[in-house]
Amino acid sequence: MDPALYITAFVTLFVVIDPVGLAPLFVALTQGMEPAQRRAVGLRAIVISFVLLTLFGLAGDKVLGFVGISMPAFRIAGGLLLFLTALDMLFERRTQRREEKVETLPDPSVFPLATPLIAGPGALATMILLTGQRPGDWLHFAAIHGVMAAVLGVVLVLFLGAGLLQRALGHTGITVVTRLLGMLLAALAVQFVLDGLRAVGLVPG
Repeated sequence: MDPALYITAFVTLFVVIDPVGLAPLFVALTQGMEPAQRRAVGLRAIVISFVLLTLFGLAGDKVLGFVGISMPAFRIAGGLLLFLTALDMLFERRTQRREEKVETLPDPSVFPLATPLIAGPGALATMILLTGQRPGDWLHFAAIHGVMAAVLGVVLVLFLGAGLLQRALGHTGITVVTRLLGMLLAALAVQFVLDGLRAVGLVPG
């Protein structure tokens, strides 16, 4: 085994998933939740992301090919879903829904946290590419998935510390950060769509 290969894999997945950038977003998406509920959401998001990334790492190209979905189409779909989340954050519709009743709060652990934010098109495609470096080498597959688990571990640690970040920012700070992240998410969503269109030749490179 080449340690440099797996160090590169860790850095690649870390940059693509961006745990540091996800922490304030997690605070914004779980605003108004009790600490226990927030921890449960974070843990569920990590478990679901692990399952999705493992699935795509082992047989991602086959899964998409089997149902007739190309990676560019998958990237475009993820971008559109992410854009809807950005609109909710920008116009405070998500905050208004959460303030009505705790029982009616939408669970963001599957969407948008697990996918497309953690296990998004970029991360899924990265897993396919990393495992594809040595096809049929199960030791390599295990090492890549170990690297992926380490990155998700960093995400979980930052999620669990999100309450401290929320107290530091306060209500006004959270509102400002939510709006700002909504803008950034909208731009990221458009970038996903453009990357998908570029991959099929509809947008010049």
